[in-house]
Amino acid sequence: MRIRSSASALHRPRGSRSPGPAPHSLAQRLREIPEVVEVLDRAGDLFAYESDGLTLLRGQASLVVFPTSTRAVADVIRACNEEGVPFVARGAGTGLSGGATPVEGCALIELSRMDRVLEIDPVNRTASVQPGVINSHLSELVAPLGLLYAPDPSSQTACTIGGNIAENSGGPHTLKYGTTSPHVLALEVVLPDGSLAVLGRRDGHNHGYDLRGVFVGSEGTLGIVTAATLRLLPVPEEICTLLASFSELVTACQAVSAIIAKGIVPAALELMDDRTIAAVEDSVYAAGYPRDARAVLLVELDGPAANVAAERVQVEGLLEASGAIEVRVARDEAERLALWRGRKGAFGAMGRLAPDLYVHDAVVPRTRLPQVVDQINHEAAVRGIRIANIMHAGDGNLHPNIPFDRRDPDQMSRVRELGAEILRICVDAGGVLSGEHGIGIEKRDYMHLLFSESDLEPMRWVHDVFDPEDCCNPGKVIPVPRACTESNPRHRGYDKVEF
Repeated sequence: MRIRSSASALHRPRGSRSPGPAPHSLAQRLREIPEVVEVLDRAGDLFAYESDGLTLLRGQASLVVFPTSTRAVADVIRACNEEGVPFVARGAGTGLSGGATPVEGCALIELSRMDRVLEIDPVNRTASVQPGVINSHLSELVAPLGLLYAPDPSSQTACTIGGNIAENSGGPHTLKYGTTSPHVLALEVVLPDGSLAVLGRRDGHNHGYDLRGVFVGSEGTLGIVTAATLRLLPVPEEICTLLASFSELVTACQAVSAIIAKGIVPAALELMDDRTIAAVEDSVYAAGYPRDARAVLLVELDGPAANVAAERVQVEGLLEASGAIEVRVARDEAERLALWRGRKGAFGAMGRLAPDLYVHDAVVPRTRLPQVVDQINHEAAVRGIRIANIMHAGDGNLHPNIPFDRRDPDQMSRVRELGAEILRICVDAGGVLSGEHGIGIEKRDYMHLLFSESDLEPMRWVHDVFDPEDCCNPGKVIPVPRACTESNPRHRGYDKVEF
């Protein structure tokens, strides 16, 4: 593993290397690389790749290249470096922070064709996969073996393992099983200079610096993951899903704290408000949620059958004591899956509310949820904006969804203002900027709310050791000094982002 660590590399201003224009020769060079199956460089073909799931922020790549192997990724990166062209990795494009948004003139390295499951080891409960494997496909593949891959983002039927690793993605079951990081044992990565490194060990027994941990959640800024060995877990003996309805959102939040305070750690504790309920029930994801409720709480318990039975009795009592209007237990697997179909389809159902949707993501201490939700709803009302709240309430991860119409400049301005205010409210409450969507471009310029310059400087050091030329997904995560954006066209348009 080659990592440059010279003083000049550590102190070079980010963005100091200006990219040359992407020549037609680069596209031709990439087409000649074995195991590159396609290169797109026509304007009409590039349009679909201008953004990830955060469609408010767009960039224009010079080309999109589809490698199918680690060697091909390394060859692509070396060619980009020789031509002076920055590069950005992309999986399924479901990210919501602009992490895969192209920087102007970059080569977009599309990893969706690297979708092979390399090995399943049921004895050691591991799976080795390429980055383009879809999250849910892995669990479906290992289910007959009595195993599962625990991280389950709401976009799991579309998002890829590589993207999950880049963002350290979570999901509804993060409360019990954690985010992606603890489920990653080892990574094969191509570094920004085109060299190859293996980080971590398949058996999980690591020594020295935890560089695997550094890469998970680095949002594609330190290199590109080309293979991963993942931890698999046994399917729980018993799963019980409950749906509780409430007359007030704040009461539902208080019920969450009551359950955790009792020492019970459900597999999931998901909260949806009345606007979300209406959107889901009016869509193809209709799950039978009560339309007259102001909020519903989806609670899932799993584990040994006797433990689940005992916890179910306790949870039902706590929900009723907290003011639940009704507590319903899924009678069978079909009803359980229907309840989850509504929850995981909620973001898609929001398309009924407005042409555009800004999906926010922040975390606050669980006990502060009622006050924070009240503040956010107040700030939205002051600006004439109605939001739909979805939360991984068990770990305090809020997703205020802001429907809007980008054709209305005044509304756009109010949405931007509200987005920034939500971050301030959450940080002031002792929270953080993101639970699972990452920083990307969206929150990069709000890092100062949480970190001082002396906090950010070590992050820049780590980045510059791996990528001293700032060629790998530049302009993401760490705030870019204005002097660099003025001198380097690769960051143009990203020097100030409203949200």
